[in-house]
Amino acid sequence: MEITKIEVHVVGPEDERYTWSEDIEEVYQSNTIIRIFTDEDIVGEAAVWNATYFEYDKYTAESLRHLLPILIGKDPLNREEILYEIRPRVFPQPPGAQALIDNALWDILGKKCKAPIYKILGGRRNKIKSYASTVMYDTIDEYLKVVSEMIDEGFSAVKFHTYCIPKKDLELAEAARKAFPSMSFMIDAENNYDLESSLIVAKKLEKLEFTWFEAPLPDYDFAGYKKITESVGIKIIPSGNWILDLQRFSEAINNKVWSATRTDMAMMGGITNCKKAMDLSSAGGLDCEIMSWGYTLVSVANLHLMLSSNNCSYYEQPLPYNNFEFGMKDVLRTSKDGYIYAPSKHGLGMEIDWEKMKTKIIHSIYCDTGKKISNVHA
Repeated sequence: MEITKIEVHVVGPEDERYTWSEDIEEVYQSNTIIRIFTDEDIVGEAAVWNATYFEYDKYTAESLRHLLPILIGKDPLNREEILYEIRPRVFPQPPGAQALIDNALWDILGKKCKAPIYKILGGRRNKIKSYASTVMYDTIDEYLKVVSEMIDEGFSAVKFHTYCIPKKDLELAEAARKAFPSMSFMIDAENNYDLESSLIVAKKLEKLEFTWFEAPLPDYDFAGYKKITESVGIKIIPSGNWILDLQRFSEAINNKVWSATRTDMAMMGGITNCKKAMDLSSAGGLDCEIMSWGYTLVSVANLHLMLSSNNCSYYEQPLPYNNFEFGMKDVLRTSKDGYIYAPSKHGLGMEIDWEKMKTKIIHSIYCDTGKKISNVHA
């Protein structure tokens, strides 16, 4: 099999924008999609999600410009060889850019083998519990209304993206626990607390029986996290957005910095390295709570990883649903029993409606058999 052509498209589909913290602007959530064509008419498709202020991200797509010609003529089934050849050497490479290539190669393998990726990775299960992952709302009443709606949808867990202000976040936590005594809750503080506030909030969340406390500090503050982890019994986990290599990830595991790890395929450079991160976590006796925020092709790659292992507790179902389903024939929605189920189709298992997707493309890059790069700006 041989790679003959590659397309990279940046899609900006949103009609409405949100934020996850009181001090963060409304974000532009881009869907960067790669298509790797082969001489056997198998097309590998994958995506990564980015969030930026004021304008959609094109950096991830542009950072592939110097790598795409390397792929032309290669056998896409020789994934490890390709990943070694495109590895960052002199200058850093955005991990999401490598993830696009890696995941598309996995998609080709799954389609070639006529199997979903999670089964190729080991296939430990075919479903996982979901939690509903909110945006930031202006009032506590809005949060409580969403929780009530999610219970009606079958969810037993909700994670709050909050104001990221300790006092206000605790007011929300107390109100949520009072209104829903048996619900599982998590809070994501988006790396915005100091150590003193983190300890106060962690101890209060433990009393309120929250399931975990996420991202009180920047992920790389190992000393601060270790103090929090040693002070409370609930899970203390990082955001998953800052530790981008397996060596540093292993260091955190070995030093018991967090009580569970967190990452995803985009931060680790693709399914290949993210699976290794999950295995390292398991060997260290830790759960690896994989993120799955983002558009359907992004979330499904992470879902395959979750289903390949037993050390991830939940699938993260991003809200609102419609925001992340644009341009897809297949979508990921949690069932009424509170579980998300494995895709049944081959590869990543999600089909794109290209007629619709193309209406929101804002930037494209092409590479053909002549290894020439061309691009189109919207």
